[in-house]
Amino acid sequence: MLVALIGSIPMAPVPAPEPFELLETVEAVDVRKLRFERNRIKLPMGVEATFGMIRHPGASLAVPITDDGQVVLLRQYRFAVQARLLEFPAGTLEEGEDPLDSMKRELGEEAGYSAARWDALGPMLPCPGYSDEVIHCFLARQLTPLENPPAGDDDEDLEVLLMTPTELDAQLASGNEWLDGKSITAWFRAKQLLGL
Repeated sequence: MLVALIGSIPMAPVPAPEPFELLETVEAVDVRKLRFERNRIKLPMGVEATFGMIRHPGASLAVPITDDGQVVLLRQYRFAVQARLLEFPAGTLEEGEDPLDSMKRELGEEAGYSAARWDALGPMLPCPGYSDEVIHCFLARQLTPLENPPAGDDDEDLEVLLMTPTELDAQLASGNEWLDGKSITAWFRAKQLLGL
């Protein structure tokens, strides 16, 4: 059984999986890094049915905090909802890529920083009703702005913002933002570790 850690603070063990029995893959479509499947399965309680699901390679996310206590955020355009969201740097794992290595790369590409200190904030499941995606969350500190940040993905449309924790909390509570679940979960975990 895995035990997740927040920094050096142990959290409750992550529950063990209860696998379903795959009876048949009815259809599947591969799109970029995702796979859409319609499967006939038998649930652990014995019910058999056909369910659609998204197979996802996993992702990483970082809550970056500058030495003066500001939070590094992105205002990023998301085509599926046709809106710009306030969120933390994150990215999909490449095949076989370690989640922390992925996040170090994404922090440079998306926000233009490197970090000397990394603390695990644990995994989270953003949409378990239809996807097997796991997002590995980290707290990134001791940041250094990169003189020449690496190029990000061609389809990324984002702006880097700095906010104090109080400003971020006020923005999230304002009702003026679409709430990005992965970012709010990671922010909640980061605040636990930071004592905010």
